Amino acid sequence: MAKAKLIVVCQSGGKFTLSGDGSLSYVGGDAHATSINTESKFDELKAEVAEMWKYDPDSLTIKYFLPHNRKTLITVSNDKDLQHLLDFHGNSATVDVYVVTNENQTSNQLTMCHSGSRMVDEPVTPPASFTHAASVSGDTEQLDSMASLSRDMDNPNNLTSEAPNDKDNGLQKLLKSWENCLTGLEQRFNNAHDFRVALNKFSIARGFEYTFKTNKARYVIAKCKAEGCPWSIQAARLSTTKLFLIKKMSKTHTCGAGKSSSRQPKVSSKLVKFLVKEKLRDAPHAKPREIADGILQDYGFKARYSQVWRGIESAKEKPQVPYKEGYNQLPSLFKQIAENNPGSIATLITREDLSFHRLFVSLQASLHGFKNGCRPLLFLDTLTINSKYQSELLTATALNGNEGIFPVAFAVVDIVDDNWDWFLLQLKSALSIFQPVTFVADRQIGFKKPISMIFKNSHHGYCLRRLAEGLKRDLSGSCSEEVLQVVLTHFYDAAHASTLDGFRKSIEDIRNISPEACEWILQSGPEHWANALFQGSRYGHYSSDVAETFYSWVTELPAIPIAKLIETICCKMMGLMNVQQSDLSQWLTKLTPAVEFELEQQILKANMLQVPVSLGSTFEVCDSLGAINVVNIDPWDCSCREWQLKGFPCCHAVAVLQQSGRSLYDYSSEYFTIDAFRSTYSNSINPVAVVDMAVLQKKSSIIEVRPPALCHISGPPKKRKKLYRHKGPFKRPLHCSKCQGAGHNRATCHLSSKLL
Repeated sequence: MAKAKLIVVCQSGGKFTLSGDGSLSYVGGDAHATSINTESKFDELKAEVAEMWKYDPDSLTIKYFLPHNRKTLITVSNDKDLQHLLDFHGNSATVDVYVVTNENQTSNQLTMCHSGSRMVDEPVTPPASFTHAASVSGDTEQLDSMASLSRDMDNPNNLTSEAPNDKDNGLQKLLKSWENCLTGLEQRFNNAHDFRVALNKFSIARGFEYTFKTNKARYVIAKCKAEGCPWSIQAARLSTTKLFLIKKMSKTHTCGAGKSSSRQPKVSSKLVKFLVKEKLRDAPHAKPREIADGILQDYGFKARYSQVWRGIESAKEKPQVPYKEGYNQLPSLFKQIAENNPGSIATLITREDLSFHRLFVSLQASLHGFKNGCRPLLFLDTLTINSKYQSELLTATALNGNEGIFPVAFAVVDIVDDNWDWFLLQLKSALSIFQPVTFVADRQIGFKKPISMIFKNSHHGYCLRRLAEGLKRDLSGSCSEEVLQVVLTHFYDAAHASTLDGFRKSIEDIRNISPEACEWILQSGPEHWANALFQGSRYGHYSSDVAETFYSWVTELPAIPIAKLIETICCKMMGLMNVQQSDLSQWLTKLTPAVEFELEQQILKANMLQVPVSLGSTFEVCDSLGAINVVNIDPWDCSCREWQLKGFPCCHAVAVLQQSGRSLYDYSSEYFTIDAFRSTYSNSINPVAVVDMAVLQKKSSIIEVRPPALCHISGPPKKRKKLYRHKGPFKRPLHCSKCQGAGHNRATCHLSSKLL
């Protein structure tokens, strides 16, 4: 049976105009016609439309109106949106669509911002697929924390077609545009949050305050705060979409709002807050005086320093975070991780009272990439999560062949117990490998139970940075700062020394400077951090914080729910994989670019070396100073040990291999090849998302995971010592020179009165 077709009338080259009732009409331009059905693809339609006007397909946007609504434009950006268009207009024979290019899209947006209409930049879900739509966001947000306002409405440059160079008119133009944020009945908004933003701006422009009678996710009622004023507004969510619709709106105020005859608008503290937040977007670290000068320059009025300061403090306020809901979302989130990424490990453990204890996540793409393309080298690190519940993030990170980070697994744990043993057991179960693994981590990890007892034949390399911090902390009282700096220099030399002779020389230098420091270093376990003694393969990496740049946002951002934290980590891992896969397509060498660069440096050094002829596989390489290093190419061995430590030929080996006519690639570790890199990123991470709050509220009676108990710091709170401060000028006590008494002088002495 033939598929039902919908005739699409494509229009372009015209402009949108505003009618008296707030609806939009399209005037001018050309029109072409085509047809679509349920099997049509968005890319095909876009290519056909681009051919009609000879547009660049990447520079055009397709929009349309919903049935019986000429105030809201809907954007078509993918196949799902195209099917929505068919669903909405399935009972019509034709539908008008408007093709907007980047050149004229801005002017159309300006017209609609003045009219108060909105363009929907996200898909609108039809009734048949409502179960997949996101719930209304912003139902629990406070108006004072609206830092994510649309720039198309906030920025006066985007609100008027005239250049806002006149400082005296900048504020009037901004407020004039805000007066049209609410136009009347049937006006639609993307969601409840956008409606609240428009209401707040409308109240500022009209000069009145309001209060919410009802402020819920699906229904909002607000009224003028002035006593006796009948102005009110009601808006509700359409049952099948996220759109918010104005149902009732009073036309007039009896409190005098919006009738000011003053040429200069009233500058309220709420208006200053909005302007301050706009300035902070462009300059987050701007000072109050700088922001006040910027407002004066752009809008022609001078804001008080106190107003600007309060606006900055308001922008910094942290929103209330639904901690309890976040923990209760974990089971459904972990179920989604397992469904969207089969083979992943997602473990959640609670205590007997259902309070959160710890969780472990390792995605299938990460496990596959580590086992098939990465070196058997893992870096373990700990970060403190910004939350009122004292939790920590444990991470296990590898390195790809191009020396980039590759997250393998992570865990969120409370700090009541020592969780590293549990984390390592979970990691071992997830990896299921039997080859030796080298770990680089703080020496405190595995203090109770060595890592080698969990991962057989593994090696634990101590983090040099943490060791150096411990050395400075323990010896700060007995050594001066200058002595400690010299000791640390020799300490790093001892760690990097590839031979025993080099290690012993550095230790002897430390002993001559500070015997106490030397004793501390020898007691710290050099077999775990010195190249000359360490049995594992660190490939030239000595610190455990290689992934600090990837996870640093965890400690920098304000507190977020734990479920959102897990989702964000997975999302960032997915983005990191996509970037690496994109870089891979541009590489043409056999080894990764980072190793290719290192080999080029070794080749330059090898040009200055001499290699006598040898009939076997062992060669003696002589440098310009007469030092000799022995190279054996069969076991990939050099007496300098750089070849063994880094996995690719050192300069001595390069000199031998070039003289022998052998390829340097054949004597480099397979982990540095493009093929290994491709295997590392052969699998992809599928997105996961937390459950909508509307769905969660329906299940609010079912508590699967509770937040952990709050950990209070033991001991009495520290009391600040109060210092007595004398008020006023200091007065010297009176002293009588006649009777030698205190508290009076000679003139008021009682002896004088007796004599009289």
